Amino acid sequence: MTKTELRKKYKTLRNNLSQNDIETFSIAIANNAIKMPIWQHKFYHIFLPIEEQKEINTEFILSILAGKDKNIVVPKSHFDTGEMTHFLLTDGTTIKKNHYNIPEPVDGIEIDDNKIDVVFIPLLSFDKKGNRVGYGKGFYDRFLAKCKPETIKIGLSFFDAETQIEDTYSTDIKLDFCVTKSHVYTFK
Repeated sequence: MTKTELRKKYKTLRNNLSQNDIETFSIAIANNAIKMPIWQHKFYHIFLPIEEQKEINTEFILSILAGKDKNIVVPKSHFDTGEMTHFLLTDGTTIKKNHYNIPEPVDGIEIDDNKIDVVFIPLLSFDKKGNRVGYGKGFYDRFLAKCKPETIKIGLSFFDAETQIEDTYSTDIKLDFCVTKSHVYTFK
């Protein structure tokens, strides 16, 4: 399937999930993530979910990160440039939804892309080769291209892998792992 076809398919599948499904699956994803060999690093970048898009509830992974006393970094999207800036999540960080209902930091301590060790990535779909399909704006491709080469890229998905995404590009940045409610896929 193409990215466009996959976006349509997985938006429909997510829209059919109940709030209970989202919570149950999000907990299962966090439980699978905690088993991964990634917890020795310092800076972890994670998205805050768009509830209206029925994204994975990342509060369970946030709790793991806080419990392990990690530096948690959250993004702020700039739709005029297609770029993101990244801020340390602290007790004093103010989070506000933007006009796309994305929860974002209003301000705070900005963190450089090259400091980030692990990135948890939102996506709609992925394939068995580590290719991913997001919303199509390219925010994460631009951001991941600026990260250091050894930054670990982890997709989070309610659903299992597709066999193949037909229309991938050389500028697409592949995942190292993808965590679902039932599997941890490894692409390294």
